[in-house]
Amino acid sequence: MNDLIVQKVQSFAKELLPSMGLELFEVQFRREGHGWVLRLFIDREEGVSLDDCSMVSREISDYLDVEDMIEQPYHLEVSSPGLERPLRNVNEFKRFRGQKARVKLRESRGGQRVFIGKIFQVYDDRNIELILENGDPLTFSYDQVHTARLSI
Repeated sequence: MNDLIVQKVQSFAKELLPSMGLELFEVQFRREGHGWVLRLFIDREEGVSLDDCSMVSREISDYLDVEDMIEQPYHLEVSSPGLERPLRNVNEFKRFRGQKARVKLRESRGGQRVFIGKIFQVYDDRNIELILENGDPLTFSYDQVHTARLSI
């Protein structure tokens, strides 16, 4: 049932958000310490404002009231992915070129799996080059990435 709720909210949000100049980053619906939480992460190139979150929250809330698909009490939260957002694909590496990232590779290089540096370039839509904090370049394919996120 939780997956169905996430799918329906995702579908609605993907139709709604482009008209507001926003994109959907992720939808979560899970039980936490204080009860059920429906969480939407929204994004846009210039960043997300509090007004954006409020506007989306009202629209999603109205949709959920009409659809009445969630039986248990829940909290609705709308926010941005944050300053240390995950980098989930090559296009996100391209988008955040020049910014600092923390990348964990699937296999170690020189006894190390975690690297921090500025995203320098993306080549051939799959190879990424970081300039590490010590100034050394590190090139790897996106297939080698276990996890990656922006770093502050």
